[in-house]
Amino acid sequence: MAVARGKSLVKIDIWFPSSKTCSDCGHMKDTLPLSERTFSCECGFVLDRDWNAAINIKREGIPLISLT
Repeated sequence: MAVARGKSLVKIDIWFPSSKTCSDCGHMKDTLPLSERTFSCECGFVLDRDWNAAINIKREGIPLISLT
């Protein structure tokens, strides 16, 4: 569907720690339970867990576009 609309679709590693990685400084938490809906990093960055993961997924996927 994406290709039909002129878009690219890339797949990132299923185990990429998008939720546990700070999208601001790159620090990765050891654990992050699903019940914790807000991502808070030791650098002071705070964001909704899903928004943080989305930023990380986008950053991981963009370099893969040129490889396809």
